[in-house]
Amino acid sequence: MAKPLILVTNDDGITAPGLRMLVSIMKTIGEVVVVAPDSPQSGMGHAITLDSTLYSKKLTIDLDSEGIDEYSCSGTPADCVKLALQELLPKKPDICVSGINHGSNSSINVIYSGTMSAAIEAGIEGIPAIGFSLCDYTWEADFSQAQDFIFTIVSQALKNGIPKGTVLNVNIPKLKKKKIKGIKICRQAKANWKEKFDKRTNPMGKDYYWLTGEFLLLDKGEDTDEWALANGYISVVPTHFDLTAHHVIQELNSWDL
Repeated sequence: MAKPLILVTNDDGITAPGLRMLVSIMKTIGEVVVVAPDSPQSGMGHAITLDSTLYSKKLTIDLDSEGIDEYSCSGTPADCVKLALQELLPKKPDICVSGINHGSNSSINVIYSGTMSAAIEAGIEGIPAIGFSLCDYTWEADFSQAQDFIFTIVSQALKNGIPKGTVLNVNIPKLKKKKIKGIKICRQAKANWKEKFDKRTNPMGKDYYWLTGEFLLLDKGEDTDEWALANGYISVVPTHFDLTAHHVIQELNSWDL
């Protein structure tokens, strides 16, 4: 049987260790094509490039990736997927995997995530898609413990399919001495950021700002992604991109409009 065609992308950039690890796992499953940003694009959400040109370059990052087509893209993660599907891939991929992100995309973080937006862009086009993130922001993050779990999740998605209109948001806990306990299918925890700006002044007397904040978990449920991660499990949240609040439609129809 022909191997599945796998599109690999991310938001940390084409040289990021997380993406390199994901490529190494995916090439044991199928034929891999990489289209990823040429520089870090974290926190870009679903931004796309409209008012400037996009550039793409075919290149080789790892010598052990012989036979894998890789392209850098000057745009956002969503741009990468659009360009891959319209211009760079020989055919529609069987699955798109995004990541492995350096940092959490659990709970409310999914809204801001370039990693997940790349997966969602593929999902919009009817392609099964998964975003992977490790809860460790360092460039030296250890992805090794998650390899077998990522292989299993992608293999099962290829075997069983992912319901249309849905992508999977997979987050992996940062564990140093303990082993990952397993995988939990979860809901997104209710949480937000209490944000503030650190105001500073440069040597020229001009004010500038650094965004800072505190993560506030407002959910005590034991069926959430945050609970799973805190307890040593990989969280898998089925995420849909229909933003309609269907339960509110009836209420709004009662307004005098």
